[in-house]
Amino acid sequence: MIYLDYQATTPLAPEAREAMLRWLGGPDSDTFGNPHSPHRMGRMAAAAVEAARENVAALFPPGGRVIFTSGATEALNLAIRGARYGPIAASTIEHAAVRDTARWLGTDTDLPVGPDGVIDPQVPIPVGTQMVAVMQVNNEIGTIQPVDAIAARTRANDTWLLVDAVQGAGRIAPPHGADLVAISAHKLHGPKGIGALWVRDGIELAPLILGGGQEQGLRSGTLSPALIAGFGAAAALAAARMAEDAAHVETLWNRARDLFDGWLLNGSADQRWRGNLNIRKPGLDVARLMSDCRTIMFSAGSACASGSGRPSHVLKAIGLTDREARSSIRLGFGRYTTAEEIETAAAAINAAARSQGL
Repeated sequence: MIYLDYQATTPLAPEAREAMLRWLGGPDSDTFGNPHSPHRMGRMAAAAVEAARENVAALFPPGGRVIFTSGATEALNLAIRGARYGPIAASTIEHAAVRDTARWLGTDTDLPVGPDGVIDPQVPIPVGTQMVAVMQVNNEIGTIQPVDAIAARTRANDTWLLVDAVQGAGRIAPPHGADLVAISAHKLHGPKGIGALWVRDGIELAPLILGGGQEQGLRSGTLSPALIAGFGAAAALAAARMAEDAAHVETLWNRARDLFDGWLLNGSADQRWRGNLNIRKPGLDVARLMSDCRTIMFSAGSACASGSGRPSHVLKAIGLTDREARSSIRLGFGRYTTAEEIETAAAAINAAARSQGL
């Protein structure tokens, strides 16, 4: 099988797996302690958690603290609901974790993006808005948003800026000027089930989960040293390999663009993370295409919304019709993808499209 769905999840880095194994701890080990216990085994586990926290914190700007969560969805909920804030304005291409939570509060406003999938840094923000949510890299079309420019505006207006950096963390420079930033380990070659919310110093949130007050009073419940150790190892590796990974992805992108000549690109080709290729062919039956290419793992959109049956809200937001949105596919590649895999996948996908007369 060929895996081209890096926006949905990434392969676990061997270094992350190795870091996790120690803290899974069997009965004959001394590494299964509860990190909140005061005895030696507990302190050992707590030290592993804090070492990993430092590695994860290095993915963010200075001047904040890292709160471990179960993933980015929980982190985004904690940021929005924990703020107990007023009106929220979010871009029309935000993840459902932002859009649905903002709607639940009943005070949301949509900020439009252009046909290129990029928000205008000077987009009008309604008077009275108290939180703005703009993602760093879109999960469906890969467009990079001008979050630093928007941060300058929110700072000037004493408005909080929430950034979903799930697709950008460990790949591009962190967003500066944000107040709250959410990331997920499994999108940067770490394990599933662990994420983080970075909270700028001076920002106070209310907890979503009550109980023992673990995790700085914001998330009660026992932390998993194994998941956190894997997250920390993956974060350190991503930081060390950022330039190398980006160069590799650029090479794969250029090859893929040649191989998919004749397909239409969704979103900007320039202001984009190159590991995301979202393309379409008019009249393409994507369900049939995916059936014909069973050994290639790619997507027709966000994994989180794959069961909804609705056309992508992101593709609709950039002006595509329902038919155009439903004729689109997303190919995601990264650190462990080879050029040969791109070539084999492209040959199969193009052949399947030609079998539909396209």
